[in-house]
Amino acid sequence: MDPCAPTQLQPETNTSGRKVFCVKFQKELPGLDEPPWPGELGQRIYENVSKDAWKLWEERMKMILNEYRLLPWQKEAHDLIAKYMEDFFFGESAALPPGYVPPQQKK
Repeated sequence: MDPCAPTQLQPETNTSGRKVFCVKFQKELPGLDEPPWPGELGQRIYENVSKDAWKLWEERMKMILNEYRLLPWQKEAHDLIAKYMEDFFFGESAALPPGYVPPQQKK
């Protein structure tokens, strides 16, 4: 197996064994081990978002940072990321369609 080859999104495991009903996938999945973001938003994500959904978000966040040419440590970046994160997980069309399968990455 080539360690440099891209891989498909693999189900994440967590060290605590904690499960959540994921708002993105609409089913029970392994949860995050700790809140991934400070404050109330981080707590909501911790309680309602699976590790798999968080992985999807990380890819989206990279795209947003690149699109707006932001640096992760900038206050403007934090504010914008929080806005998009809230919408990604808890917005009107946050849940993925039933039976959604992540697209395979190009090789």
